[in-house]
Amino acid sequence: MSEKIKLIVVVGPTAVGKTALGIELAQQFNGEIISGDSQQVYRHLDIGTAKATPEEQAAAPHHLIDVRDVDANYSAYDFVAEASQAIMEIASRGKVPIIVGGTGLYLQSLLEGYHLGGEVDQEKVLAYRKTLEQLSDEVLFEKIAELGKKIPEINRRRAIRALELAKFGQNLENKETNYEALLIGLNDDRQVLYDRINHRVDLMLEKGILDEAKWLYDNHRNAQAARAIGYKELFPYFTGDASLEDCVEKLKQNTRRFAKRQLTWFRNRMAVNFYTVSEVDFKETFIQDVNEFLK
Repeated sequence: MSEKIKLIVVVGPTAVGKTALGIELAQQFNGEIISGDSQQVYRHLDIGTAKATPEEQAAAPHHLIDVRDVDANYSAYDFVAEASQAIMEIASRGKVPIIVGGTGLYLQSLLEGYHLGGEVDQEKVLAYRKTLEQLSDEVLFEKIAELGKKIPEINRRRAIRALELAKFGQNLENKETNYEALLIGLNDDRQVLYDRINHRVDLMLEKGILDEAKWLYDNHRNAQAARAIGYKELFPYFTGDASLEDCVEKLKQNTRRFAKRQLTWFRNRMAVNFYTVSEVDFKETFIQDVNEFLK
């Protein structure tokens, strides 16, 4: 088998500082960035998705940003296909692929080797996975026992994967991926992170998120992109059903809850090594670990 492609994957909750760190890594380690964010694929949605600015995108090559029109759907399957292609191209140039983002399902699908066969309905697989993810460990393990399967060192991930394979049979291959990934998780003290989220929302308002959200509401309010946190909270203001102040508070609250869900996902579903960004020696430790990995 050919040598595995080394990837750096930077994950963590929204507003923790992934974008800036990704750019720093790309500059220091001759890398290119692949966005692992389900909303940054959409053109015209820049402020609400906290997309890297033109200046930031000029500081390091970025991929999978602005690759869909707002009314298009985008799935984990699309991400895996397009990110895999970008990884191959970046590696072929002798550069390091650096995936930066917070959409856990997309990153897990890419890194854990789900190769969805051509015969299977991709959406059905992902819908089934979502159903399984609602279940407790106990229920999942009972389902495995009912199948008469024995899984060594069973955990949630292995149980879900086995149940998918059992349901979709030959059409779902579970292959080892051709990647060796260093998963870097960024985190901070909860209150510090929540303060940063609140501040980010205030900055979004200053930058013009209301205009962006109003354009989305007027033209594409039923699109998949319009269901994202950052836009839908402002729609009641446009209909006259809520004050701007209440909508902004709701946006801050939903973003904080989203950050909490992201952290839970990365802790429970993926083997992430977390770093606290406000610690004094955070950068030093982290750079050492990346150097060690890329040797």
